[in-house]
Amino acid sequence: MKDTRKKSGTLAETVAAAYLTDKGVRILQRNFRCRFGEIDLIGWDGTVYLIVEVKFRSSAGQGEPAEAVDFRKQHRICLAFDYFRMKEHLDDYVPVRFDVIEIDRYQRCHWIRNAFEYHGL
Repeated sequence: MKDTRKKSGTLAETVAAAYLTDKGVRILQRNFRCRFGEIDLIGWDGTVYLIVEVKFRSSAGQGEPAEAVDFRKQHRICLAFDYFRMKEHLDDYVPVRFDVIEIDRYQRCHWIRNAFEYHGL
């Protein structure tokens, strides 16, 4: 089951990356991992860094995908972004937005811009 979930997640991230690319976003990195957490997609839309969490649900009975991005998950994403920012030598004032892309079983994307605010240190 875990292997199936991983494959579904990888497919969802591929679908989301293609969707964002079609919308003019340049994908800078996929699956950025560090000891603080993971960022599914890091993109640049020409004015702001996009930190994107991708959520897939195979059925409506599991609830809305974005509901799984709770405060704890948001905090871990923000900590991972802080590490990314440090690693890439970006200053504290770099423009950033935290988005969620929900993907349903038909591979339809729903892009939630500004899904949550920064919850850093």
